[in-house]
Amino acid sequence: FLSDYTFRMSNKIQNSNISQPKKRKRKNRENKKTVLVNEESDDKVNNNAPPPVRNSDEPLPKKVKWNNKQRVLVFASRKIGLLGRHLMNDIRTILPHSKPDVKKEGKGNLEINNEIAEMKNCNKCIFFEAKKYCDLYMWISNIKNGPSIKFLVENAHTMTELKLTGNSLQGSRPLICFDENFKEPHLLLMKELLMQIFSTPKGHPKSQPFFDHVLVFSYLDDKIWFRNYQIVEEDGQLTEIGPRFVLNPIRIFEGSFKGETLWSNPKYVPPNKLRIDKKKMEAGKYVNTINQKHLRNIRIKDQNFVGDPTSEFFESESPEPKKKNKKMSKRNKNK
Repeated sequence: FLSDYTFRMSNKIQNSNISQPKKRKRKNRENKKTVLVNEESDDKVNNNAPPPVRNSDEPLPKKVKWNNKQRVLVFASRKIGLLGRHLMNDIRTILPHSKPDVKKEGKGNLEINNEIAEMKNCNKCIFFEAKKYCDLYMWISNIKNGPSIKFLVENAHTMTELKLTGNSLQGSRPLICFDENFKEPHLLLMKELLMQIFSTPKGHPKSQPFFDHVLVFSYLDDKIWFRNYQIVEEDGQLTEIGPRFVLNPIRIFEGSFKGETLWSNPKYVPPNKLRIDKKKMEAGKYVNTINQKHLRNIRIKDQNFVGDPTSEFFESESPEPKKKNKKMSKRNKNK
């Protein structure tokens, strides 16, 4: 009898323990419904109330989430020089939504950059490619579907090199300004890709919720000129911050670091060819001087110089010295 009684009581306790959390969940649901009903009633009452007032000293509440989740990977290849490395660091400071990475090893095979960007959870990429320790190329690319553009960086000057008076807070969002000359199809494509890369997303955790500098892209002499200015006053007064550089477009590819060429610059001349032409010009100067000396010697041999007949009029022959008497000389010796 006791064993049956204990068995029944143990089953009741187990059933009661299992059913208790279900009752609590139902109670919690009922409490949530009552809270929602009360909040809706409060909102209906407060619709006619005046808007809330915020003091100027109170900080703005930061949004944790942001919709435009653009992340840009900025890195370089081996053999990059001092100027290129400092320029890359300046671009990283301008872009608070950028991510760094170590230098890429190996020549060619640029498609690996897509895998590196995916590992870093980035959908845009700025890649600095160095060649022969003196030429610097910049790639900008949309990682997923392309396109990608290759530029030659010319006349680059960093922030520390310029030492300009302009200054801006780190992480502030920039105003992006493009020239009116961006009208052709390939220029519109460059404009859209540059805008997506250099514009800081709204609500990014590392960004500041205000604008205090302007990024200017102007198109002149078939090249893109980059400048960074600080907004000093509301009337439009600007001071340059830096860096500054010139982008000479070479090609636009269909994919990300691969694919067919959608556009190529017919006026582009490789810097290696310019150096070869310069050496030929310097070698031509030396050859020219040697040829001139040879021709001068030939002219001197062929010329017959005719003297002036009156040049010898006042010239007279020197008289012959008188011969001394030998006998007199002997007498003088004897004396």
